[in-house]
Amino acid sequence: MSRIFGKLPSGDRLTRVKASPQYRKGKFANQSLTPDLSEDATMWKVLKAFRNKPATVKPSDILPVIQPDISALPEDETAIIWLGHSSYYMQFAGLKMLVDPVLSGRASPIPGMIKAFAGTELIRATDLPKLDYVLITHDHYDHLDYQTIRQLKSKTGHWLTSLGVGEHLEYWGIPADKITELDWWEQTSLRHGCSLTATPSRHFSGRGLKRAQSLWSSFVLQTPQHKFYLGGDSGWDTHFAEIGKRFGPFDLAILECGQYHPYWKHIHMMPEEVVAAAEQLGARCLLPVHWGKFALALHPWKEPITRLLSAASGKQIRVLTPMIGQTLVLGSDEGYDQAWWDF
Repeated sequence: MSRIFGKLPSGDRLTRVKASPQYRKGKFANQSLTPDLSEDATMWKVLKAFRNKPATVKPSDILPVIQPDISALPEDETAIIWLGHSSYYMQFAGLKMLVDPVLSGRASPIPGMIKAFAGTELIRATDLPKLDYVLITHDHYDHLDYQTIRQLKSKTGHWLTSLGVGEHLEYWGIPADKITELDWWEQTSLRHGCSLTATPSRHFSGRGLKRAQSLWSSFVLQTPQHKFYLGGDSGWDTHFAEIGKRFGPFDLAILECGQYHPYWKHIHMMPEEVVAAAEQLGARCLLPVHWGKFALALHPWKEPITRLLSAASGKQIRVLTPMIGQTLVLGSDEGYDQAWWDF
């Protein structure tokens, strides 16, 4: 059980962590002052709200999903398969990548807590093909899953993550030479002419009592054909405009939309802010994630997508809403806009 919590950075990794411009007064910090809770919130208010959590945080029926056949995808096709919440499979430039895979059925170290919605556990780590890369944006349980990592160890070529998160991976048996950790604005070359750059986000990290000992990041993925923004978790801030200016426009931005509340508005965006972030990034298409699989907040389960679509109406951004497990082919004329959540 204790291994699930991972391990804090030590040795040479800790030396590098302490040398980071983002590391101040014993922990990583955001670009802007970021309180844990909003100015009008208290821990007592939060606990009271969760004790009275409405039933609508979960769907009333089994969600419609598609069982993907990844092995059948043409090697030269640029495709994305959303696996629910923040987990998705990407195929580009002949490479296979998995992002923030949480495929064990829960997003908590405690069995029985934060279980996946019925029907969403359509694919397990054992079902996946051999992967060139696995990318972990930060170390929260709904993004870094111990059970999934264990099952992916033997089928993953290389691991990419934010500075400090590699300590968890190495502790769980992944060789250090198969891990690349990036600080904000650092870039690493991938195979087949692709590159990955870690960029800022406004969030926090931690799997135990001590927060912010590893970094949280968004990422810019550049291939010979496309440019992607992989948002991880983030509250609203000035970094979207900065990243858009440095790297935009993007063919696709994958941004978190869900698990928000006014009480923690600094670390998770409201759906309307997600649309604004996509605009500042210069995104042609937007894929909203971080919803549809787990109830980590108090809003109705389908509210994130309905509010986002309302905010995006009339904007020059194509919002993609594939079903969980549906293969989204970049550049395809297919709609990917069915209201599958409307039941």
